[in-house]
Amino acid sequence: MLKRALFLLALLVPAYTLAQNAPAPASKPAAAKSEAKPAAKTAKPAAKPAKTPAKTAEKPAAAEAAANSNKVLIKTSLGDITVELYPDKSPKSVENFLGYVKSGFYDGTVFHRVIEGFMIQGGGFTKDLRQKPTKAPIPIESKNGLSNLRGTVSMARTMDPNSATAQFFINTVDNPRLDYVSDANPGYAVYGKVIAGLEVVDKIKAVPTGPQGPFRSDVPTTAIVIEKVSLVP
Repeated sequence: MLKRALFLLALLVPAYTLAQNAPAPASKPAAAKSEAKPAAKTAKPAAKPAKTPAKTAEKPAAAEAAANSNKVLIKTSLGDITVELYPDKSPKSVENFLGYVKSGFYDGTVFHRVIEGFMIQGGGFTKDLRQKPTKAPIPIESKNGLSNLRGTVSMARTMDPNSATAQFFINTVDNPRLDYVSDANPGYAVYGKVIAGLEVVDKIKAVPTGPQGPFRSDVPTTAIVIEKVSLVP
């Protein structure tokens, strides 16, 4: 009996060993997951940056050109007048004038004194002929070699040579008698010239005039308004 039991045990041990060393059955592959669905909406490409309109790009350049310009546009109720300034010849007068231009001082003033065969004067009075307050007067710059010829622009002043502030006049004829002669007879300082719109100056010089407000004569019966003065390229 003992031998028989030992014989049966000897047969079972190899079988158990084989069972331990047998490779595990291949595991089942994970169930195939359903294919990932594409995103509901395909991402739109980034919007192209809007092109800057040429005009927008041009504006800063135009503004810069105007700021550095020596030309001004005088818009009047009878038309436009373009003036070129002479900062090299009359630096203080030009700087003074441009200060008033940039502040909008001249807008809404009038040509209050018009004398045919002589000149037209403005830049100091409102339409109801009230004089506007100004900055301090500037020293005269008439000794600059420029002559009061037709179309030139000069600083208006009182009998005091160094009293010019905001008012200016445009010579409608050659007026050499207004030029510098000596310190005792300094004349009037030219600081610019009309380069376009001289026909408008001629219209203004021909309007009817008469007494009005604080003036005994030479005031246009219909106001000649300086609507705006601005720098132009």
